[in-house]
Amino acid sequence: MNPRKVVVLGYGMAGARLAEEIRHRDPEGERVALTVIGEETHHAYNRVLLSAVVAGTMRPETVLLHEEDWAERHGVTLLRGVAATRIDRTTRTVALSDGSTVDYDALVLATGSKPWLPPIEGLITEDGYPADGVVAFRGLDDCERILAHAKIGAPVAVVGGGLLGLEAARGLAGRGNLVTVVHPVGHLMERQLDPAAGRVLARSLSRLGIDFRLGASAARYLPGDGLKLDDGTHVQADLVVVSAGVRAQTSLAADAGIAVDRGVLVDDALRTSDGRVHAIGDCAQHPGTVSGLVQPAWEQAGVLADLLTGTNTAARYRGTPVVTRLKARDIDLAAFGDALVETDDEHTEVVSLHDPARGRYAKLVVRDDKVAGAILLGSPDAAATITQLYDRGVPVPEDRLALLLGRALPTAAAVAASPADLPASAVVCRCNTVTKGRLVEAFRAGATSVPELASVTRATTGCGGCRDAVCGIADWLASTS
Repeated sequence: MNPRKVVVLGYGMAGARLAEEIRHRDPEGERVALTVIGEETHHAYNRVLLSAVVAGTMRPETVLLHEEDWAERHGVTLLRGVAATRIDRTTRTVALSDGSTVDYDALVLATGSKPWLPPIEGLITEDGYPADGVVAFRGLDDCERILAHAKIGAPVAVVGGGLLGLEAARGLAGRGNLVTVVHPVGHLMERQLDPAAGRVLARSLSRLGIDFRLGASAARYLPGDGLKLDDGTHVQADLVVVSAGVRAQTSLAADAGIAVDRGVLVDDALRTSDGRVHAIGDCAQHPGTVSGLVQPAWEQAGVLADLLTGTNTAARYRGTPVVTRLKARDIDLAAFGDALVETDDEHTEVVSLHDPARGRYAKLVVRDDKVAGAILLGSPDAAATITQLYDRGVPVPEDRLALLLGRALPTAAAVAASPADLPASAVVCRCNTVTKGRLVEAFRAGATSVPELASVTRATTGCGGCRDAVCGIADWLASTS
């Protein structure tokens, strides 16, 4: 039997995970002859951890997802440093930037997204690239450029007060730079946080040495000097880091006549308007999720691997209820669901706790006696419990305020305070959808340390936010074995 030729365009977090999932289901390559094409020259890496590379707490090589010989060991044809330039759906071939072509039976677009550079005078050169002294923070090479230009103690401006911009700002401040964040909206992370939460977050980050210019936009870039803002003020900076949003990479699909909107449109089987072409990750637009986070991409990779290998032809992707976490040292923030609701109605309760002096803000939205959304800043105990309630869709305890304070334990049907009481179905690692039961199973099979559990289950290998929980479960299992 000749294996199907599957070509994956993109060797980022989505494309790399899809390749792993396919080989997990088809280790000998009997069903799928797999080719992966990546525009970057290095191996796939964990983009979620780039702020730690900027901060100097992780080395670039430690965020790589694959070892040098990974492709050879798993029978994958991996082409790095080459880009796809054209898809011919009639001949089912892809033209590459080195002049070669590859043919496919099934094609997967995992091309991700590219940073958006705002229209600031002087920020972009005539050929469309960032000017000297400007870095668009998106990839591993960008980290190297930032570290090369941002000498310790030097002033740095970060354009964008969203998730990635704040992570970059915290990383730079942590390594000793004088950081100013310029954000055109009146509060930070406006897509995930309400104004009150955004103000508390800004206050907490200010204590860590980060300055803010909120409600102001950069009007002009002054090389070697910094930014002139639209209010006439000036932000001194030796380096400008831009993190003002991203745009899905859809040009290949659009040029090939495949339907696109904000991203490449896909159905529950992750098919595009051409049934032989699929899309996953940041470049894909599915009605059940948002792009830009790792958990949906990795769940999509698992579903698509089932379909491409024929392991489970009934597999479908129904969407992902994502939890946004700010991965910044000394800041504990989680936001999810319908958290931007401001007023109660007959079907919705909104309970909030505002304690800016201590860097705490907690907001709980309850609908039909279940968690509909939450913002939890500086409240790790409450965040752990409420996230589990949200994941499992179980009733919220009557004392809502005690829950926000981290003092109320839910009913036995929900989450408990210790690993012993946590139900086996509780999701510990959201990025990889790893439950407590899966960790227990792996431990009893011989994975008795956190690194071994990570290798077997992938827990802790996404954003890293579940590491403490995994360590706690491992310690509990060790004490009871």
